[in-house]
Amino acid sequence: MSNNSPSSFGPSFDAPAPRHMGGNVLYLDFDGVLQPSEVYWIRGIGPCLMNCPGHKLFENRTLLEHELDPYPGVRIVLSTSWVVRYRGRVPRLAANLGPSLAKRVIGATFHSQMDPFEFQQAARGQQVWADVVRRKPNSWLALDDDDTGWPSWCRSRLVLTDPMLGIASPTALAELRLRLQAMHSRSP
Repeated sequence: MSNNSPSSFGPSFDAPAPRHMGGNVLYLDFDGVLQPSEVYWIRGIGPCLMNCPGHKLFENRTLLEHELDPYPGVRIVLSTSWVVRYRGRVPRLAANLGPSLAKRVIGATFHSQMDPFEFQQAARGQQVWADVVRRKPNSWLALDDDDTGWPSWCRSRLVLTDPMLGIASPTALAELRLRLQAMHSRSP
């Protein structure tokens, strides 16, 4: 964490301390990062992409895996709305990422003991910041396609992705590479 960041300003959600603390953390949204943002839940079917011909769910996971390969110490915290939908089922969600990325997943910003309504009312950046305060990573960054409501002191840690292309957008991919290199150079 940066020394000039507020240490606890922002929402605080009731939850036990994370099992995994410290280290280098990537906060990962799914929609608009690993696939187009137009994902809808259909009862009895689950998540489906709508109005996105030529795209599929988790189409960018291999790209993310490739970008993280040089950084084996980077762990993933899921910061997607999917965590509320599958409360307490982080391993189930992580399985969508494939074995290599799934083994990096150490938790989620949402915990089953949190109030889901209260959690969902907070902007994604506030959800991430609350987890940063609890988890105390040495260094962190976030991949998300929505920058609405991100606290000013967190914006420099956000890699903003394209809602349709996600991290496959050349701009987002270049920014991710730079941020990962910077994170690695700050590591002890």
